Parts: sequence; C-alpha cells; structure tokens
Amino acid sequence: MAVVTIVGAGVIGISWARLFGEAGWEVRISDPRPDLAEVVARDLTGFEMTATGDLAAAAVGADFVQEAGPERTDVKEQIFGTLAAHTTDGVVLASSSSSLLPSVIAKGNPAADRIVIGHPFNPPELMPLVEVVPGPETSAATVDRAVEVYRGLGKLPIRLKREIPGFVGNRLQKVFNDQAIHLVQQGVIDVSDLDDLVRASLGLRWATIGPFESGALGGGPAGMRHLVEHVGSQLTFETGSPDPAAMDEVLDAVEAAYGTGEQAYRSLAELRDRRTRAALAPLDWPEPPTGATEGGRK
Repeated sequence: MAVVTIVGAGVIGISWARLFGEAGWEVRISDPRPDLAEVVARDLTGFEMTATGDLAAAAVGADFVQEAGPERTDVKEQIFGTLAAHTTDGVVLASSSSSLLPSVIAKGNPAADRIVIGHPFNPPELMPLVEVVPGPETSAATVDRAVEVYRGLGKLPIRLKREIPGFVGNRLQKVFNDQAIHLVQQGVIDVSDLDDLVRASLGLRWATIGPFESGALGGGPAGMRHLVEHVGSQLTFETGSPDPAAMDEVLDAVEAAYGTGEQAYRSLAELRDRRTRAALAPLDWPEPPTGATEGGRK
C-alpha cells in the first residue's frame, strides 16, 4: 500500500487526508498542535490514520508528501528542510500553498528538484482542480509524478508552464473578488444579492464551460471573434477598484449575512459540500480514479 504524509491538520490538510484515505493510501498526518489526536478522531472518523507531531518520523518511508502548513516562508523552509532530509529521491514534496512560489519554498533546499506546488481549491476532497506549479529547479519527473498521483485521486491536475504569483486560479479569483467588493462599497448591490447573482449566472455557466468556450458560444456560429468585435467593443466602462479604507463595512455585511463562529462555519460548510456533491455528479466530476491507489500500486 502506498504511503502519503500529510503535513498540517488544518482545513486543507484534513480534507487531503480524507481524499487520500478514500483512494486506498496509507495516511500519516503530522502537525505539532497539541490537540492533533482529538482533531483526527473528530474529523477523520472511519479512517485509519497515523497522527504524530514528529514530522521526520512521519516522512520516513513516504511515497508522496502533501504539505498544508501555514502560509509563512520561514515555516515552510523548515518543513521542507525536514522533508528533504527524511525522504528518498523520487518522492514528490508537494505544497498546497496558494500564494508562495515554489522557488521561494525550495530556495537552498537540496531536494529543490522534488518540490512542486499542488494547489487545490477548497475542499480538496470535492473540488476537482489541482494546480501543479513547478519552480525553476523542479524536475519534469516531479511534475509528471504529481500529475499521476492527482489523477489517481480523481482530480483534474492542470500544469502551469511556469510559476507566477497567485498562480492562475487565485489571480482570476482576486480580480473577480475585487470587483465584487467594489460594487458592494459603491452601493450597487448587497452582499447576499451579489452571491445569488453569481450562483444564478456566471457560476452556473462556468461550472459547465470555461470563459473562452463561453466566448466561442457567445458569438454564435462566427465564434468569439464576432463577440469581441460587436458586444465586446461596447464594454468600455471603467470597473474601478475596492477601497481598503471601507473594507470593514463589507466585512460587517458579510458577517451579518452569514454569521461567524464554529456553528455558523460548520453549517455553511455542510451546505456548500451538499450543493457541490449534487453539482459534481451530473457534470461527470470527479474523474474516475485510475486505481484503488496511485500509479497502479495496490
């Protein structure tokens, strides 16, 4: 049985652990938090997991590592230093980082050729996408292996040609979110109405086709070129930017609409996951795993 080491028992790490466990991997999860055993017992019920605060011990003998620790360069440098020292050549060291470049994480690391970003969208166990982002020193074999593993989990791994801050998913998300905040700040629309608008239009559309495919269809038989030359030529308005000084007003509105605290979070997460599962099946997501474990190994 293939062994995966999950580093970090936060929201992302726990979700990765479920995903690998469901695919038949032996899962080790490492985190220095004192309540690790309680977290695993509560959130990973039904899975056999080895939980330890000793990262070196968790890394020895691993076939794949998925790191999901804090988004801090100094912490990741320490984590990946330990991983490099206690894993063998050929073992992919993947980071779930959504903001740190692989070249930054791998700087000075003797296993830089094995370090790659495997950035999921939350929650990894449900969302199909994993962005696979190589650094300048990442080997082609590392990228190939990471793609193979993620495909084996039923994910859709997308390889980026090179690293770029925010990768692709979060760059698109930032632009969209900035405009959403700006529109609320300008009094154009309320928080909950904007969410409903997106769910009932762009969200639904982009769940079935991407923006370029949408453009190809939007132009009719003449395709996207027709759309750009006609409707697109009239979209000349300025979009504006959010005002950082007025951010508290938006945050207050979001909290008023959706609440805060553990109970509100769990309720929203359950609703999100139920809706996501309902949407995935008719869209043929996730992709069927390539085997009970990764790479054909049982």
